[in-house]
Amino acid sequence: MDARTLDGREIELDQQMVGGLRMRLRGPVLLPGDAGFEEARTLWNGMIERRPALVARCIGTADVIEAVRFAREHELLLCIKAGGHNIAGLAAADGALMIDLSPMRGVWVEPGRKIAHAQAGCLLGDLDRETQLHGLATVLGFISLTGCAGLTLGGGFGYLTRRFGWTCDNVLGMDVVTAEAKLVRASRDENADLFWGLRGGGGNFGLVTGIDYALHPVGQEIVGGAVAWPASAAEDVLELYRSLAEAAPRELTLVALMRPAPPAPWLPPEMHGKPIVIILACHSGDPAEGERLVAPIKAFGKPVGDVLVRRPYAQLQSMLDATQPKGKRYYWKSEYLAGVEPELCDELIAHAGRIRSPHAAIALFQLGGALNELDEDHSPAGNRQARYVFNITGAWDRPEEDAANIEWARAAWTGMKRFSTGGTYLNFLTGDEGDERTAAALGNALPRLAGIKRAWDPQNVFRTNRNIRPG
Repeated sequence: MDARTLDGREIELDQQMVGGLRMRLRGPVLLPGDAGFEEARTLWNGMIERRPALVARCIGTADVIEAVRFAREHELLLCIKAGGHNIAGLAAADGALMIDLSPMRGVWVEPGRKIAHAQAGCLLGDLDRETQLHGLATVLGFISLTGCAGLTLGGGFGYLTRRFGWTCDNVLGMDVVTAEAKLVRASRDENADLFWGLRGGGGNFGLVTGIDYALHPVGQEIVGGAVAWPASAAEDVLELYRSLAEAAPRELTLVALMRPAPPAPWLPPEMHGKPIVIILACHSGDPAEGERLVAPIKAFGKPVGDVLVRRPYAQLQSMLDATQPKGKRYYWKSEYLAGVEPELCDELIAHAGRIRSPHAAIALFQLGGALNELDEDHSPAGNRQARYVFNITGAWDRPEEDAANIEWARAAWTGMKRFSTGGTYLNFLTGDEGDERTAAALGNALPRLAGIKRAWDPQNVFRTNRNIRPG
């Protein structure tokens, strides 16, 4: 069996070597042809087709340490999979030893201290499910099947960002396996430089096996959901979105979305496949106040669907899951915005009208609030001037549709990019975006991150990511 080394050579891994690794791990070691190998190496984005040489399915931190140690002994290329949801497919690499954290999904909540301890294989839904038992939540994304670790290491945002900042702003500490296969603690009090780098700088400096999150009183009942109108009403709906978003308190987060109507049960069958405009809302404060604030959305024009109601917060967190199923082909472009100008809305409407796939969309997410109050160098995620982000989400079914859909996404991005702050979101970068786009996401943090890389991983063991080389 051929594997790839850090310097690009191919080496033969014999049965004795693989057997030795199996003896050192409690979790299984999978080879091509083994049951579970294909499932383990297959990622969310169907465009990504890479084959690691072997997969170490770790069930605890001790397994992770042994897998890293084995890789170092044999100079093997490493890749790390947690949720496997990254758009660029950073979890997989050809010929690598894949360290698969997905079995590590434990969550422990300390409600009195308002802290959640989550293993690195947790999905967002795992964390929300456990924290909501206590009426608590942290800042997570919009798709409950996303991995917590990847979201957090790349910054992270969601419905609670306006109140509590980036996801990484809510991290209290991390357990990290270093490039030397040692377990260390990273927090403001221990290894503070490593802690700083991991809060939005990507998984480039160590392998995170556990994350401690600050929790906030949220739910269990909130006001959230969506209202949809025909795309012919888009100009007026987006103006409503602009005006409401600018005046909204931080408890209310609004998202505008244009796409072909999915075959969702809350939309009439005659609208399925036809272009629509949607406002998504989440009010995470007092439900009565939330109902008052979203009333203008529910009363506006002639909606074709309305599921903006009181509901459990965890239910809202999974509401969009069906729009991004595993296995479709995805290509995204995004930029941060300081505001939503009428000219931007015109571009959005124009490019939404040229969508090539029934699964594609253009979205505007509201961010402004708590993140703007922290210093730019509080974490590598930075971009503290951002108040919105737009995301062009190309999604389609077949390889022969790649060229047309990628062309649409790039054209829409080109048309809307002039409204950008100059910054972009690290987790939304596709595999064909180079160092200049990493710089747009991390900005002035790059020199400091290069120094942290030099201190913690001078040999660049952790390199199959949005790589920052040792400075």
